[in-house]
Amino acid sequence: MNFTGKRALVTGAAGGIGEAITSMFRKAGAQVAAADLNTDGIEAEAHLPGDLTDQNYTKALPSLAAEALGGLDILINNAGIMRRGKVTDSSDEDFEISVSVNVKAPFHLCRAAIPIMAKNGGGVIVNTASCWGVHPGPDHAVYCMTKAAIASLTQCMGRDHAHQGIRINAVCPNEVDTPMLSTGFKMRGFDPTTAIAELDKTVPLGRIAQPEDIAEVILFLASDHARYMCGELLEINGGKSVA
Repeated sequence: MNFTGKRALVTGAAGGIGEAITSMFRKAGAQVAAADLNTDGIEAEAHLPGDLTDQNYTKALPSLAAEALGGLDILINNAGIMRRGKVTDSSDEDFEISVSVNVKAPFHLCRAAIPIMAKNGGGVIVNTASCWGVHPGPDHAVYCMTKAAIASLTQCMGRDHAHQGIRINAVCPNEVDTPMLSTGFKMRGFDPTTAIAELDKTVPLGRIAQPEDIAEVILFLASDHARYMCGELLEINGGKSVA
């Protein structure tokens, strides 16, 4: 895949998947604007740190990226947050931050990026939904709700903006071996290495995903190889269904 001359904005660029996306894009010739709470140490052409719960930041981010890179061809809404528990175990804070990061932020980013892309003849947006948003599982009520929202939004936008030359799709991963997953295990009192090894046994392919497994599919959707895909939800689960 060749992204020479393309300008990409990646949110959650400091996380496991975001770091892989950013690195792969740059190796393929793209210029990347990295967005996260802290972008120190990220190799990118532009650093745009900020808090995705700040609507002023999310509404301005595509324009800031376009200004820094000289244009905007690709938006990757990769950032996300997971709060676990039944709805009766979920706090107002769990709800508010999950909706802010997983739904409001990509909504504002897409709304701001689409006119920029349309003015320049088209572009690509790839959102990160989840298998859990397409096939809701137990004990993740707020997470499933927000990921279902971004999945539905992707399908609607994909059809609404295809005529402008803007392709909008989403990836729907299952478990991925990232710092967020390990932190979640630690918070629940589990040893991450042991817990991940047990998770590996539940996947037909023999292991949970690595960040690169997800990043490569995102780059595929952003590339001309996926030129006839829009409004699609692409599951990446190693053959494992949601429990």
